[in-house]
Amino acid sequence: MNKYIKSDLMRYYGKYDLLTCIRGYFRNSTFRFQCALRLCQSKGMMKLLGYFLWAINCTKKTIQISRHTKIGYGLFIGYGGLIMINSSAVIGDNCNLSQFVTVGSNHKKAATIGDNVYIGPNVCIVEDVHIGNNVSIGAWMDGG
Repeated sequence: MNKYIKSDLMRYYGKYDLLTCIRGYFRNSTFRFQCALRLCQSKGMMKLLGYFLWAINCTKKTIQISRHTKIGYGLFIGYGGLIMINSSAVIGDNCNLSQFVTVGSNHKKAATIGDNVYIGPNVCIVEDVHIGNNVSIGAWMDGG
């Protein structure tokens, strides 16, 4: 089993055995997306399997993360609702992405996000921004 998938499984379920992976794959669409993404970034036969899974699982387009995006260990996607990450973004270890998150760029260099970062719902991070480690980011909404 891929070490990135193991770390993602640990974030989702607190363990990383094969049975938990199979159950997570069939029960959780965001984890299913992540498996395809992680396998596409592997080598050899695992990469081919990843491309196959990508083709059959990534047709909804509610999560748009390029196969080329650099993402560290232990990614957790809380909800599968509209998440868009630019391929030039770099995401560190143990990051949480909530629904309606956008990490984008118009000038070919998106954000660099550190380790242990929580990005809350409706957050847009645009352009070449550096976010440190152990940070929580939330969208501010004007109630008036």
